[in-house]
Amino acid sequence: MLFIGKYNTLTINRVTSVGLYLRDAEEEEEVLLPNKYVMDDMKLDEQIRVFVYNDSEDRPVATTQQPKLIRNEFGYLEVKDVSSNGAFLDWGLEKDLFVPFREQPVPMRVGQKYIVYLYLDRRTDRLLASAKWKKQVENERLLVKEGDEVDILIAERTDLGYNVIVNNFHIGLVYYNEVFRKLGIGDQLKGYVKTIREENKLDISLEKPGYERVEGYAGDILDRLKANGGFLALSDKSEPELIVQQLEMSKKNFKKAIGGLYKQGLIQIGEDGIRLI
Repeated sequence: MLFIGKYNTLTINRVTSVGLYLRDAEEEEEVLLPNKYVMDDMKLDEQIRVFVYNDSEDRPVATTQQPKLIRNEFGYLEVKDVSSNGAFLDWGLEKDLFVPFREQPVPMRVGQKYIVYLYLDRRTDRLLASAKWKKQVENERLLVKEGDEVDILIAERTDLGYNVIVNNFHIGLVYYNEVFRKLGIGDQLKGYVKTIREENKLDISLEKPGYERVEGYAGDILDRLKANGGFLALSDKSEPELIVQQLEMSKKNFKKAIGGLYKQGLIQIGEDGIRLI
């Protein structure tokens, strides 16, 4: 069967004047890959990987273009147009992604970007997006444990920190006082499950747990020293804000990292800064 809104590996079944018709593994369904996406090296009976979505007449169609998100995932997309029925988002494909008014917590505006969830509407078999992303995440059934590395999407700012979408499934929190780099809504990065609190609330850290974190910072400091001619005007007496600004790490982690480098005989620590040996 065809999976609308996802990548499919399909077989080239026949060639027509309008493009290639591709079939699924069960040979039950065909979908058109229009000529504009056909490449010269594509041959009959060859398998190719394509994205399948709905065309302007809501018929399944294949493309070799890569969308900015796929079905059952979250993304940060810009509004290209609005109409009396809803908004249209740029998701990297020829046909824009539609967000009905009922799926907008506040009216969307052209040129603004929003966190959205892509889903298949079972009533119409159409791919739609929803800006009501919180109803699509749940923590009742946790698929992560403390210490796990996870993929996170920065979703919104709160009084305590950033709400993040974890592995396209859960919601977690990154506290402001544990952030030592610039973050923006829509940023996608790696995180780590620091704590699982009551009611399965997830505290997420941007730093690796334990000594691995310090080793990583030590490597970053060495790289910066080499790029700076072997000297950095930072020491264990430097202001925390200066260390965050220059190295995107806390003073505590900076001191641990340079302490380890000093013990290994890789740097000298002076009043004016640190030097490579």
